[in-house]
Amino acid sequence: MSRSLLGTALALALTVSCSQAVEHKSDVIPSPADVRLSDKSVDINKFNTVSCPALLGQEADFLATGLRQRGVETDIADNAGNKAGAIILAVDSLNLGEESYSMTVSRNRVRITGGDAAGVFYGIQTLLQQVDAGGLYTGTVNDSPRYSWRGYMLDESRHFAGKEKVRQILDIMAYYKLNRFHWHLTDAPGWRIEIKGWPLLTVVGGRGNYSDPGAPVRYYTQEEISEIVSYASSLHIEVIPEIDMPGHASAANRAYPQFNGGGTPQFKDFTFNVGKEETYSYLTSILREVASLFHSEYIHIGGDEVSFGSSAWLADSYVKSMMQREGLSTIKEAEGYFIHRMTDSLKVMGKKVLGWDDMLDFPLDNSVNCITWWRHDRPHSLKKALDGGFATVMCPRKPLYFDFVQNDSHNVGRKWDGCCPLEDVYAFPDPWFKEWEITAEEERYIMGMQANLWSELVHNEDRLDFLTFPRICALAEAAWTPAEKKDYGDFTRRMENAYRLFDSLGLYYYDDRNPEHHPEPAGPVIK
Repeated sequence: MSRSLLGTALALALTVSCSQAVEHKSDVIPSPADVRLSDKSVDINKFNTVSCPALLGQEADFLATGLRQRGVETDIADNAGNKAGAIILAVDSLNLGEESYSMTVSRNRVRITGGDAAGVFYGIQTLLQQVDAGGLYTGTVNDSPRYSWRGYMLDESRHFAGKEKVRQILDIMAYYKLNRFHWHLTDAPGWRIEIKGWPLLTVVGGRGNYSDPGAPVRYYTQEEISEIVSYASSLHIEVIPEIDMPGHASAANRAYPQFNGGGTPQFKDFTFNVGKEETYSYLTSILREVASLFHSEYIHIGGDEVSFGSSAWLADSYVKSMMQREGLSTIKEAEGYFIHRMTDSLKVMGKKVLGWDDMLDFPLDNSVNCITWWRHDRPHSLKKALDGGFATVMCPRKPLYFDFVQNDSHNVGRKWDGCCPLEDVYAFPDPWFKEWEITAEEERYIMGMQANLWSELVHNEDRLDFLTFPRICALAEAAWTPAEKKDYGDFTRRMENAYRLFDSLGLYYYDDRNPEHHPEPAGPVIK
């Protein structure tokens, strides 16, 4: 959904009564670090000028557009000063950190100062959320994020969501101050990104999905990728592509079988051929095109579950010849050889490498490689990453895999000794840190956290919505708000505004207050 549609929906839907307490509670998600609001409300309509330096022109335009969508006629003026009726945007990098902001609301003006443009943007989102919740109150908000990486991953290989849904997700992520969109674009069921040097990747590899191998070709053109990356950037969201290798390669191998490393009867054509020199040239040329499309300093290469298909390498003459030449004795060592080759290629391109924690099986350079830890049943892998000095993103299956069911009564989705309910997403990571004895020294290597939505059973928009919302709000607060400020009871109060937003957008979300509001959608029929 476009920004204008989101703003219009908010303007129509979000009106609640204001508290008459001596101090007004924040209605914002995620909860700010420090809130000091009075019970004195001010009329947002009196603020008809956005004043800013040129470097904040994009943020000023976002704010002015948002206010107009909410019925507030607002103009932009360069450095209009402290005149009455102004919303003043400024940057103070000396006194505020990255993504931090301070917002002061008085009867005659509003001032939002950020440590950088992103901080100003998040202050704007706090202002707009307060307006959407029914009132703007005098006082101050001082805020900064707990983690720099606050992410959501969408798998579009298994089922394709499409550009408009991705834009809507980005809008909602920005509203709740999430800032990393991890885009899983290739896997066994389908290849979803155009590579002009290798056109069959989409023409052939883009056909089918997890539930229907004969489904029509679906993929993003490079122009669409650039459009989405640019749009996300305007919302201060970094888009990180994932091009899976050396496993999860079946779609690519359907397109170009000469690079097929084989697999097993259950996971056919699952791997790239790590013994062929041509494979490295092929994949490097793909990554070079990918790198040109994404502004992110990271490219994710997967590196997980390679053992599902790597036994085929034992009989492959190219792999055997490479292993003999390089002095490798096991196919696991051959896998490590591949990881190092591709890491070196990305390093030359000026990119850092993200990989699932399976890659910790190999000696890696922690200045280039970063880890996304997903195996919740292996906390020792998290400890290994942190003790090894690797920048790490936490996305454990429990509680941050959104394809897991969120209530024991649900039947479509994964379960592993229980489900991933809203309250567990909200509580992460502190009870887990205590159990695993994560030290302050180790925690400093944690970049942040993200939820992952794998899409085997996400064949339509209703299922995507049902699994993502409202858990994305709990994720946002867990990743932003200081541990000592988290309050699940107060979060559920503030979620009433979120539910109104979801209703206005027509989202088919899970409503734990009234499960009959949206019954669990059926899963796909697998052909």
